[in-house]
Amino acid sequence: MADETNTEAQVAAPEAAPQDGNTGFGGPGAGHNLEPNVLVMRVQPNEGVSLNFEVKVPGAAVALTQQVEVAPVDMDFTYSEAFGETAAPAYETLLLDVMIGEATLFTRSDEVEAAWQVVEPLIQFWDQHPPEHMPTYAAGSWGPVEAGELVKAFGARWREPG
Repeated sequence: MADETNTEAQVAAPEAAPQDGNTGFGGPGAGHNLEPNVLVMRVQPNEGVSLNFEVKVPGAAVALTQQVEVAPVDMDFTYSEAFGETAAPAYETLLLDVMIGEATLFTRSDEVEAAWQVVEPLIQFWDQHPPEHMPTYAAGSWGPVEAGELVKAFGARWREPG
C-alpha cells in the first residue's frame, strides 16, 4: 500500500543505441548500463520538477582507460524550497479564484460539451462490449499487477514517486 497520495508524470528518454559495438563514451564497453535521462513533474505533494541524468565524471579521460566514469546527477526544483511554505491548500486557492473571478483554472461549458462528444461514444461502446476481465486493485495501492506486465512487454517499468 502507498503511504501517501502522489501525483507526478515522468518522461524517460529512450536508451541510446550502441554504434559499432561502442556507445560513444570511449573504448569498447564504455558507457554501458547507463540509466535513462528522466524528467519528473511532481504535482502533489511536493510540487516541482526534477531532471535525473548521468554525466561524465570530470577528469576521467586523464586515467587513460577504455572505461569512462559516469555518475548520476539530480537537478531538483521544488516550490517550497524556492518560495517557502506559502502554498495554500488547493480548495482555498480554488475558492479565492472563484471570488476574484479568475477563470483560467475552470473549464468552460463548450469545452465540457466537446469532451463529452469524444468520451460518450467510448462509454457506449464499452457498455455494449464489456471486457471479459477488468483488472482491479486496492485503493491506495500502486495499481493492478497487469499494469506492470503491460509496460514490461515494452521493456519499461513503473517508477514509484520519491
